[in-house]
Amino acid sequence: MQKETLTEILQISQCYVSEILSESNNEIHLRLKKYSDCKSICSGCEHIHKKGFHSSYEIIVEDLAISGRRVFLHITKAIYRCECCKKVLSEKIDWLYIRVTKRYAKQVYRLTGITTNKEAGWYLGIDDEKVYRIDKQMLMDVAKEKLVPVPAAIHISIDEVSYKKYHRYLTNVIDTDRKLVIWNETGRKAEVLDKYYEGIGEENCGKIKSVAIDGARTYISSTQKYALNALIVLDRFHLVKKLNDAVDTVRKEQLYLGRKNANEELIDLTNCKQRFLLLKNKDGLTDKQKDLLKRLCEINEPIFKAMLLKESFLGIYECNTVESARDYLKTWIENALKSELNIFKAIAESFTEKLEYILNWFRCKISSAISEGFNNKIKRLKRMAYGYRDVEYFKLKIHQHCGLLNPKLEIAR
Repeated sequence: MQKETLTEILQISQCYVSEILSESNNEIHLRLKKYSDCKSICSGCEHIHKKGFHSSYEIIVEDLAISGRRVFLHITKAIYRCECCKKVLSEKIDWLYIRVTKRYAKQVYRLTGITTNKEAGWYLGIDDEKVYRIDKQMLMDVAKEKLVPVPAAIHISIDEVSYKKYHRYLTNVIDTDRKLVIWNETGRKAEVLDKYYEGIGEENCGKIKSVAIDGARTYISSTQKYALNALIVLDRFHLVKKLNDAVDTVRKEQLYLGRKNANEELIDLTNCKQRFLLLKNKDGLTDKQKDLLKRLCEINEPIFKAMLLKESFLGIYECNTVESARDYLKTWIENALKSELNIFKAIAESFTEKLEYILNWFRCKISSAISEGFNNKIKRLKRMAYGYRDVEYFKLKIHQHCGLLNPKLEIAR
């Protein structure tokens, strides 16, 4: 290829290909030179250098491949003693980005948005440590544009997700209208969520109409303090999940007693393989599963009561008004307190305390189920990378895969 043709293909501002250093089937090395009228800019204060030349050095920069061959650019950078900031610094070159071109860095950023750093590095022929450095810097730069100031929303969902063992959590705030993660921070205390509300300001806090949560006291107290006009909603998804967990707790207790008393039939009907009999909706059960569930309820009263309480609770969502739902819920709470099942008594006491938040679902049918969906996606992201040592990088990756930093959003626009 001719040098003029390569200069035209590269389209690098203020530079031209002065020499083809080497060519092979896999790589091509090119030397670039700046045009004579090109001005040198200080990398510290962006002052245009007119004098103060100190020295120079050559660097090798990787660019996007041409015809399947990796392209390496050799360019000389000048060092100046800046007369403005009084420092000795190398000149600023706009198209450079951590020893690669900006367009190459953008390619790395797009690849890591759909796969792991290791796979992206294999595809590009670079090590995953270099991918990490480029990707993190790109994410930090894009975050300054899209996450500062803190994005506000009208309807939000708040939930935590574990990012490390020993109860290390991240709090995620999701815009349920756009279905995107808009903010996250380490921890799950009230002080952590306070940072989000303080970040969006008092005016935007006043515009929040609803907040879906899983019932965590810390999130409730923070929301009550800042989002004064918002409805705090304990949605259907988390309530049903809580009841399913309670039924499973009763199953485990009865399985323990069955093993203790050598009751083989009870053991067969309550072992781990059969737990889905209790968790599935009745409409989703096969005829065989229905028979097994019926027999289990016949021989074990606690499980029968647990199933009855779970199924009867779902009837609340057939109510058409807030008042009818209130009456139904109060009746259910009374029955749960009389059930002699400790786990359901605890749930009944919790529901009594948070009764208005449960009823808010009938006023604004927002769901935090989207938070659980994103939590699963975040856990998958963590598993794919075999964990993240850098939690700040992990927070940015969540925004890249689930939020405003997703490169697919730019393509969609």
